[in-house]
Amino acid sequence: MTDLRANPIPVSSADWPPLPLEAWKDTYATLHMWTQIVGKVRLALTPLVNHWWNVPLYVNARGLTTSLMRAGHCEFEISFDFIDHQLRIHTADDRTQTLALKPRTVADFYQEFRSALAILGINVKLWPMPVEIPDPIRFDQDTTHRAYHPEYANRFWRVLANLDAVFSQFRAGFIGKSSPVHFFWGSFDFCVTRFSGRRAPERPGADSITREAYSHEVISAGFWPGSGKIAGPAFYAYAAPAPKGFAEASVRPTSAYYDKDLSEFILMYDSVRAASDPAATLLAFLQSTYEAGASLGNWDRKDLEKETNLASSAV
Repeated sequence: MTDLRANPIPVSSADWPPLPLEAWKDTYATLHMWTQIVGKVRLALTPLVNHWWNVPLYVNARGLTTSLMRAGHCEFEISFDFIDHQLRIHTADDRTQTLALKPRTVADFYQEFRSALAILGINVKLWPMPVEIPDPIRFDQDTTHRAYHPEYANRFWRVLANLDAVFSQFRAGFIGKSSPVHFFWGSFDFCVTRFSGRRAPERPGADSITREAYSHEVISAGFWPGSGKIAGPAFYAYAAPAPKGFAEASVRPTSAYYDKDLSEFILMYDSVRAASDPAATLLAFLQSTYEAGASLGNWDRKDLEKETNLASSAV
């Protein structure tokens, strides 16, 4: 088993902050809309990469970033800073526009954001409708979502920073096609996805986004702050298409379970926080759910994996 203490991954539960959904659900909803606004700039200005890998945001040392983008002759980056609680638009020629992250409506944030882009000479056409949520409200008309609690925004980023280290170590054990470790602003989840290299059966009735996302066999794992029937932050893992017997597979740790409605394995974040070694516990979940899907799905594991098993011991 890889020695986690040789890597900069927090191993004490004290390093993994609590993130109770009820305490920050309104901030979460507002932040979801703000990340969608910024994410749509990335969607508009970057060339399409397979499985929509051009659109996510990435964890950095202070929050979330788009990474470098280009609009005409302007090179720039947009970053959420969850330490100083600012949104920064910074150009390669060292010009900056800053928006305060504070209690404010989505409509107000959207208007100031568009003005900041214009000041910097960044011209981008955005569709002002949120995606992947029920009952969407146009960004420029959304006066419903306005909460922002700095402490919980910071906690959310600290959780993602921990996960980025663990998920990146997990990703390093796979030499086949794999997504980056990234944050999808549409569904507001942090994830990494592995591919068998084989085409997947077509999904009847699937929209164009879903068809592209699941054009090939995948095993994916990620983190939600809380969504739908999962009333709290949780990790998930699924195989698509799911091989026969996947739902009954034995995975680690013992607190993980298979949710038949979601067709996914679930491990609650609080179970990981409570573990003596949260990073090792999470790695065990990522590795064991992958092994279940890959073995039952007859993936060519010998050619797809490094020889070192990142989480081979039971937790």
